Amino acid sequence: MQEIVFRASNSAWETERGSAVDGTIRLGRRNYKIRLYLKENNPVCIGDFVKTTAKLRLTDEGGSKEPTFHRTNGILLLAYQAGDAVIEQGKSGIRDLPGILREKSLELIERFIPGESAGFAKALLLSDRSDMSYLRSTQFSVTGISHIVAVSGLHVTILFALLYFLAGKHRYITAVIGIPSLVMFAAVAGFVPSVTRASIMQILVMLALALNREYDPPTALSFSALAMLIWNPLVIAAVGFQLSVAAVAGIFLFSGKIRNWLNTFVPQGQKRSTYQKLRAWMITSVSVTLSATMMTMPLTAVYFGTVSLAAPITNLLVVPIVGCIFYGIALVCLFGNLLPVAAGLVGWGLSVLIGYIFAVTDFLASFPLAAVYTRSIYIVFWLIFCYIIFTYLLVTQKKKPVLSAVLCGAALLIAIAASYAEVRQDDYRVTALDVGQGQSILLQCNGETYMVDCGGSYGKNAADYAVRTLLSQGIFRLKGLILSHYDEDHVGGVEYLVQRMGIDTIYLPDVEGMSAFQERIRHVDESMQFCPINQDMELSIGEGKITIFAPEQGGSSNDSGASVLFQREKYDTLITGDMSMVKERQLIQDRQLPDCEVLVVGHHGSKNSTAEELLYSIAPDVAMISVGLHNAYGHPSEEVISRLMAYGCQAFRTDLMGDIIYRG
Repeated sequence: MQEIVFRASNSAWETERGSAVDGTIRLGRRNYKIRLYLKENNPVCIGDFVKTTAKLRLTDEGGSKEPTFHRTNGILLLAYQAGDAVIEQGKSGIRDLPGILREKSLELIERFIPGESAGFAKALLLSDRSDMSYLRSTQFSVTGISHIVAVSGLHVTILFALLYFLAGKHRYITAVIGIPSLVMFAAVAGFVPSVTRASIMQILVMLALALNREYDPPTALSFSALAMLIWNPLVIAAVGFQLSVAAVAGIFLFSGKIRNWLNTFVPQGQKRSTYQKLRAWMITSVSVTLSATMMTMPLTAVYFGTVSLAAPITNLLVVPIVGCIFYGIALVCLFGNLLPVAAGLVGWGLSVLIGYIFAVTDFLASFPLAAVYTRSIYIVFWLIFCYIIFTYLLVTQKKKPVLSAVLCGAALLIAIAASYAEVRQDDYRVTALDVGQGQSILLQCNGETYMVDCGGSYGKNAADYAVRTLLSQGIFRLKGLILSHYDEDHVGGVEYLVQRMGIDTIYLPDVEGMSAFQERIRHVDESMQFCPINQDMELSIGEGKITIFAPEQGGSSNDSGASVLFQREKYDTLITGDMSMVKERQLIQDRQLPDCEVLVVGHHGSKNSTAEELLYSIAPDVAMISVGLHNAYGHPSEEVISRLMAYGCQAFRTDLMGDIIYRG
């Protein structure tokens, strides 16, 4: 614990457990940029000072899931409030101007652009996606247009085009007004790596114009990347930086070749008619999209597990109007206070254009194969095959793009068919998903699927991981979702899961917390069907069955949970949730449990679960431990591991092995 004096560089924003604010503190002779997490939603503004006792840690300590996100944005320390916080009003200075402009812009967008369109506008102009819904963000990812709401080269190019026009295409005036404008725009956007890279390159363009020098794009790209790495070497780990550099490199390397190849299919005329101009624009758009995708697809596959097949179509339909929307949002921010009626009209017009983008993504994302996912090893092999073909074409210079495209398309169909068929070959399958410190279990039999719990270190991540797994297997609807109890590490992802995956019924314990949870889910999906577990029940799954043991009333939330027995012929799996030893002993006394092939170890390997009596009674061969890497609880405990070994049970852990799959 340490007494700190913290100066806020932005206003505090609400979090699940209070609020957070970025700023600087002085330790020794240096100032450090840190993020302070406060226990309450405190009204901290730019320039204010916060005095408190806090626990400090480096962003790469404690098993943080986002160390590179913090560090590549200059945040080296995280502070967690421990004592009382005293907030003193401070004075904002010139260094706070970008933050002030950002907050004023967000306020005007909220005021003049209606509904969900405001969240999109904030993301497009300032890369603030806090008001974009989970489902909308997911649809953008699936359809391959997440880049338009992550301020990058596209936005900087749009801004430069406006500045160049306002300067009358005069090279000196463009440089004089353009360079400070781009620097301020990058500062207001928070100097995120993608916009910083693009701004440096665009400034080099303006300098080349002003000095009458040749502009070499590859050299400019190399210079901008090197400058950023010198300033902050950790930026190399930023996904935005990698994607930004890769996209531009792809455009430089391949867009010309793709454009020339596409032109061979179109007869050339002598006059530049409107049709020919439109055709040229479409060819250019397609070539730029495909060339950028060639370089960024491996990165999106690695980082996000998603390969959008709809991306070329979506970008062709959406990107052309992004510039108009960007300029409209800028007008609202510049003149909203002076001309509120005009700003309101512009905001209404923007909502129509943004509504068009939403309609396109809604439609394309609804197709089952709008994207494929690297949760399937066959899709990974397909990607490798495609890039082998691509490399062969580059090395040999053999122009057979049609044949290559046919081969890649055929390979994709084979990969999808193999992905869908694999899980259906298993008559009995139990999968403990690697969702961090939590639990999400798939039970599958003869092509039918139930899920037990959906939670993890982060609820959204757990839901995303589960959905990508299911979609990779060609499963678009769950027969049921069974909840053991209401702790967030078991149910935190459910509200996100129901937005992306069809579920026939949610089975949930009829104990304290049920009504609140039902209300939480109905807020997302009013049509969801719930089945309270107030007595033991049996469900069919293919040729097998699932028995849900009703929870005992009273006791802690862990002990008020349901347990699940999954059976088919000679295969049996027991899942006890976070049940304590006392309740485990009661379970084996009150129910007739069979010998089990698989035990999903209780409470993530806590020493207070997995009693010897339970191990003796069911004699499991395999133990699955769903647990997060470097978790703060010390799970799984040495005591549990020793007990499992003593009873001859082979233990598998998600933190060390990833997904654990048992097939029968």
